[in-house]
Amino acid sequence: MIEVEGRLEEIIYQNEANGYTVGILSTEEEDITIVGVLPALREGEDVKIKGRWTIHPNYGRQLEIQEYQPIQPTSTNGIISYLSSGMIQGIGEKMAQRIVEKFGIDTFEIMQHHPHRLKEVSGIGDAKAAAIAEAFKEQWELRDIILFLSEYGITPSYAVKIYKKYGEKTIATLQENPYRLADDIWGIGFKKADEIARTMGVSLKSKYRIQSATKYVLNSLHSEGHTYAPRQLLVEKTCQLINGVQEDVEDAIQHLALEQKVHYERYQDDFIVYAMPYYYAEAYSCNKLIGLAQVVVDAPDIALEEEIRLLADKENIHLANQQKEALKQALTNGILVITGGPGTGKTTTINSLIKLFLKHKKKILLAAPTGRAAKRMTEATGMEAKTIHRLLELGYSEDDEVTNFQRNEEDPLDADVIIIDEVSMVDIQLMSSLLKAVPLGVRLILVGDVDQLPSVGAGNVLKDIIDSNIVRVVRLTEVFRQAQESMIIVNAHKINKGESPQCNVKDKDFFFMTRHRKDEILKTLVELVKDRLPNHYKLDAIRDIQMLSPMKKGEVGTINLNKALQESLNPPAKYKQEKEYRGKIFRVGDKVMQTKNNYTLKWYDIDNTKEEEGEGVFNGDIGYIHAIDPNHNELTVCFDETRLVTYDFTHLDELELAYSVTVHKSQGSEFPVVVMPITWGPPMLLTRNLLYTAITRAKSLVVLVGTENYLTQMIKNDKIIQRHSGLSFRLKRYFDFQQEE
Repeated sequence: MIEVEGRLEEIIYQNEANGYTVGILSTEEEDITIVGVLPALREGEDVKIKGRWTIHPNYGRQLEIQEYQPIQPTSTNGIISYLSSGMIQGIGEKMAQRIVEKFGIDTFEIMQHHPHRLKEVSGIGDAKAAAIAEAFKEQWELRDIILFLSEYGITPSYAVKIYKKYGEKTIATLQENPYRLADDIWGIGFKKADEIARTMGVSLKSKYRIQSATKYVLNSLHSEGHTYAPRQLLVEKTCQLINGVQEDVEDAIQHLALEQKVHYERYQDDFIVYAMPYYYAEAYSCNKLIGLAQVVVDAPDIALEEEIRLLADKENIHLANQQKEALKQALTNGILVITGGPGTGKTTTINSLIKLFLKHKKKILLAAPTGRAAKRMTEATGMEAKTIHRLLELGYSEDDEVTNFQRNEEDPLDADVIIIDEVSMVDIQLMSSLLKAVPLGVRLILVGDVDQLPSVGAGNVLKDIIDSNIVRVVRLTEVFRQAQESMIIVNAHKINKGESPQCNVKDKDFFFMTRHRKDEILKTLVELVKDRLPNHYKLDAIRDIQMLSPMKKGEVGTINLNKALQESLNPPAKYKQEKEYRGKIFRVGDKVMQTKNNYTLKWYDIDNTKEEEGEGVFNGDIGYIHAIDPNHNELTVCFDETRLVTYDFTHLDELELAYSVTVHKSQGSEFPVVVMPITWGPPMLLTRNLLYTAITRAKSLVVLVGTENYLTQMIKNDKIIQRHSGLSFRLKRYFDFQQEE
């Protein structure tokens, strides 16, 4: 690591939000271009910097800042330069000179400890002295806090976030309980807070440490899809994490429950523990679902059988008995679930419901969990379908930290019928938010394939609702004749029943290529995407073909596949801008995926017919890098062909390459072609429903590459990893309780 001292002569660029700076540092030997987070510095300040040299393709050698330490000016000229830098509002160059002429090298001491004496300077009255003192205090506090936190490995950008949260009490707060960082500052988890606490000498048996570790483990289980944790599992995992004692962790759980930071209740022979947001979401969803199931809806007075016959004749479609049953139940129930696999007519059923309700002047709203799923719903129905987030009108607080939906119990959705597609992807928190916006008396129709993988977020909502037997469910099981011509659909149902698929049928759409060694599999996968499939089927290798994998790591995991496919499909070129970020290369033209919900990212639509803009990019959204601007440290991604989103370089951890994605991340999407390796992996990933989900993402063609033995193992492995989800038992319990009353 390089260490230099100098004066910040010029700031070329500075992001006010996060302090990212490009500037010129003047040292005794040379002028250096520096880049990094310098939130509390202004031109003219002296600074000590540690960093590493990097070579920018356009701007040459730069020093990338890892740490910095402001050097307090000791000369009167240095103090004047600091005060007149613009950092302290109300002090220009002439005022700075007058202050220093009065107080000399004691200026900072006066401003910090005796600010009332500023009134001794010509032109400074009571109000101005107070304003200058407050601005100086804030800047000085921030500098002190940055220096204090740097000793514990906290970067300046995080130091700014911490200071914004705790203000002048930052140091005192962290000295008392550094584990608050894990709760209050996004991006600092328990492990980092624990590292800081240990450096500060906090006891390994501190109650704050044990409570923080317990919350960390609980949230880790939530991120794995569980809405609650069995007490014993939570205790064991927490003890493993901190090498703790069971009794201490049980005491921590009790304390957290008393402070209402977790919910704790008896279930069967044990206790279960929820983080509060998941408990509230599950309990609310349960009560609202029961309310919707029990409400008496205003059913139109029609001859239903005749209506269905007229509808089928007009649209020239054949409705199976189960589809007709779905129409009948939709008219007479406040909430209905329609579930079925591919080719069983879910889309036809939705379209029939829409036409039936429109005929009787009912207002209909359509939505799906992701942008891609909503777009497909729009194309299939001819009506606008929104993401659930857009339907609920996502908003956020002034500090962009807290998100909320504008549509809720106070301002519900204005509709007679709400149809939600791809409900298997909906987690418990999103379902709770949706239900808050659905007033009793409005028909809610939930459509999805219960045999697909559950949501990425916590919960198993669709399966729990079906298993509870509280809500009316119609299962579509008949595969229509035209769908039977597709081996993708035929094989999806075969796999779902535990049967082997039919592969390599001439002129069909489902193929298996046998390869044994992983290097052979990788080579074949890349050849298929780069040349063989595009040449034979006239496809765009990047946009039409999606590589899926059960896992992230390994030779045919998504990480390695993305490197190989990027090198093959979008190699570096002189005219292509690129950006390296934490070992990943992002290049113009790359296929990328958003990896977390970001409700505040702004987008605008470049389709001239729309002139639309908005906020929100969501986990699983796939786009293409449109531009990289190193001058402003920005990267722009185009989603949904026309929606542009600009990322600051400091937010690139939200993106990953998407030439290959995990099957979980592909949910709700549909691709013309799916290619997937079939080889050894963790048994928890090589499951029947993962394979079923993967092949049902393909619209026109599936190609599997690997070993038949592992294909057979996946089909036989029908063990779905148990999710600890309480919605089903809550629905049964609350319903039974209400019936007894």
